[in-house]
Amino acid sequence: MTLRLFYMIFCRIVGWLTLLHRSDASKNMEILVLRHEVTVLRRQVHRPRLSWADRAVLSALARGLPTVLRAHRLVTPETLLRWHRRLIARHWTYPHRRIGRPATDPAVVALIQQLARENPRWGYERIRGELRHLGHQVSGATIRRVLKRARLGPAPRRTDDRWRDFVRAHAASTLVCDFFAVDTVMLRRLYVFFVMEVGTRFVHVLGVTAHPDGAWVTQQARSLLVTLDHRAGTFRFLIRDRDTKFTRSFDEVFTGDDIQVLKIPPLAPRANAFAERWVRTTRTECTDRLLIFGERHLRTALDEYVDHYNRHRPHRSLGLRAPTDDSDVIPLPVGRIERRQVLGGLINDYQRTG
Repeated sequence: MTLRLFYMIFCRIVGWLTLLHRSDASKNMEILVLRHEVTVLRRQVHRPRLSWADRAVLSALARGLPTVLRAHRLVTPETLLRWHRRLIARHWTYPHRRIGRPATDPAVVALIQQLARENPRWGYERIRGELRHLGHQVSGATIRRVLKRARLGPAPRRTDDRWRDFVRAHAASTLVCDFFAVDTVMLRRLYVFFVMEVGTRFVHVLGVTAHPDGAWVTQQARSLLVTLDHRAGTFRFLIRDRDTKFTRSFDEVFTGDDIQVLKIPPLAPRANAFAERWVRTTRTECTDRLLIFGERHLRTALDEYVDHYNRHRPHRSLGLRAPTDDSDVIPLPVGRIERRQVLGGLINDYQRTG
């Protein structure tokens, strides 16, 4: 700001030296033009805004004007006196210190709101105790004030239990299964039976057939438990629809391994949303983009696509990781990038090679 003031003073001095070489007629003509411009500007701007550098320059130059002309300038004598009084008041005014307790650290405020949102059942004292373990001494009144400001009411009425939270809490121990149909080029309908592990989104395509019946489906269920081996004990629920192909013997295969079979309500496909979403993904990326010639062709295409889905395809619900990728570390960009074509080039896999 000081450099700006010196620059404006320098420009005014150069302008004054330039005026020494001009005639009185040209100076008078310029004064008339400037007066008219000021009049036009006053019609449009009621009160111009001046910086402190403008005030300093105008105050210094106004001293050399005749008394008659001072009252017709942008800066009048009353304005100069007001600026002077304000400058004196600012000079003798000491910094104002706020009386009372210091404000709560914004990081602590954000932490209180995070604990309240992630733990709807926690009360003020419960949050206070958790903050104490984290090294923050905060009173219950402060926590109540922070949550009230964030429109988070007291527990347990802060929020209602959501179905999404319930499913997320039981995702690691839940399996879902379903069928979807694919029509071949000869208008023959084939049925694909699959099971998904909800926690990891890992998909098992158990079989492809044109005539699914209860015995066939039961045999595929036994094959699944053999494939899962010791991991079968980690699952507690199996969600399925009310298709007649799921017979009592099918349910007994899972109940014998302490897996409870849950039937979704009639005409409610959203209750089996994970399976329905995978069907849509498979149709969009695989079966709707291929001409299926037969059962063997469909099984081969699905095996290749499921391998890509489980080992490479990123999932938003998994933090853009693949179902078989349990590492949170991003590998260093070392090596050359190679492309591997899946399903004849419909899908591309990119990997680094050493």
